[in-house]
Amino acid sequence: MRETKLYQVLLNFNKIEQNRLRKFLLSPVFNRNEVIVNLFEWLLADINQPQLEELLEKEAFWEINEIEQPYDDVRMRKYLSDLLKLVESFLALEKYQENPLNESIFLLEGIRQKKLSPLYSTATRAARANAEKQPHRAGGYYLGQYLIEKNYYELTDFEEKRTVKTNLDEISYNLDVFYLSEKLRIFCNALSRQNVSSHDYETRFIDEIPSLVEKYELTSVPPIGIYYQIFNMYTKPREEEYYYQLKKMLDEYALVFPKEEAVDLYTAAQNYCVRQINQGNSKFLHELFVLYRESIENGLLINDGQLSAWSFRNTVVIGLRLGEFAYIENFIVNYANYLPEDQRENALTFNLAQLYFYQKKYDKVIELLQSVEYEDITYNLNSKTMLLHTYYDTEEIDPLYFLLESFRAFLNRNKGIPESKKSDYKNLIKFTKKLVKTIPGDQKTLEKVKKEVEATKNIASRKWLLEKIAELEG
Repeated sequence: MRETKLYQVLLNFNKIEQNRLRKFLLSPVFNRNEVIVNLFEWLLADINQPQLEELLEKEAFWEINEIEQPYDDVRMRKYLSDLLKLVESFLALEKYQENPLNESIFLLEGIRQKKLSPLYSTATRAARANAEKQPHRAGGYYLGQYLIEKNYYELTDFEEKRTVKTNLDEISYNLDVFYLSEKLRIFCNALSRQNVSSHDYETRFIDEIPSLVEKYELTSVPPIGIYYQIFNMYTKPREEEYYYQLKKMLDEYALVFPKEEAVDLYTAAQNYCVRQINQGNSKFLHELFVLYRESIENGLLINDGQLSAWSFRNTVVIGLRLGEFAYIENFIVNYANYLPEDQRENALTFNLAQLYFYQKKYDKVIELLQSVEYEDITYNLNSKTMLLHTYYDTEEIDPLYFLLESFRAFLNRNKGIPESKKSDYKNLIKFTKKLVKTIPGDQKTLEKVKKEVEATKNIASRKWLLEKIAELEG
């Protein structure tokens, strides 16, 4: 039973959702079968207090409920299927009731079908009022407006009063905005996916729709204008003005989009910055930092009160590369509590160590990292590398040699590290040893080491090694 689809679905319901689902199942409007309610309670008892040593058998439920007929597996599977369908209906109803506008639109349709003319005006006013209360103005908002105006048109007797001005302009405009913005959004998703996979997508009107946006000057409409700029960023990556137009619109309109969609918009801008940085356009590092900072400060990257360790680390790394030490120190202090509890301590110590390293507070770096052994492989490798840099820069030769040997032993015994990555760090260890043994100003030796570093494909901290060679060259 624990492997059934129904059981796996119910596992995802918290206590509040379980109670709402219980009330739904007890309502005679939706369910009149007491066995279904008993089955729900039986499964829920196991979910809330798992008794894994006991088998959760269908026959046991049949016996507990004293069903008169002998056990019938076909009938039992029917109970399971019926409960699952009711759970699905509950989920649909929950989503429907989440937004009062849904009820307003369906009410208009019901009034129209029944021709309940006394309700025309009040229902239309209520629907428009609910539409104006919507917190977001993405494409879906215009779809709602279209449905309201369409129902209003069909409720009235415009066909009988042919000389009266109708709301066809409103119907057409809202449908246009919804369609154009959604098509542009789909185009952008397809182009984004094509950058990372070999799949082709049949995107009809990919040439015509951007032309229509330009022809009718619709870029000032947020869901059209934003996706239009992203579309152009993908198709004309060398023309930076589209990024800056997008950034301007995000500053003004990002929060009128649903949270998940707003995150996608920022991600598109961030990906453009990353591509520009990879092509040597270093000014986009600052742009990337601003995008990360804004998306976090606006709460877009905080979900259920948590900020991912990945987003936390990216913000710190980019800020440190830009020398934004004061901001990053405040950021670490203010946002560390948003990190998932099981990752918080590791992320906090590692990112503080990075800050101190950039500030050249090497004693604090050593204090934080010297006795720490992270469970996460990435943290472990990066912390050992940072400690290696610190010992070298502070000329702590004995601790450095000890670290190099323990680092090599760690790489050899750890089966979870891919061989290619092990090779990267073993080469870093090898070349660091060579640098320690090289006398400053020994141009012949330094030139040889430099050529070896440049010729080695797999090597961690290549840039740092070349910087240290340049320092020794004087």
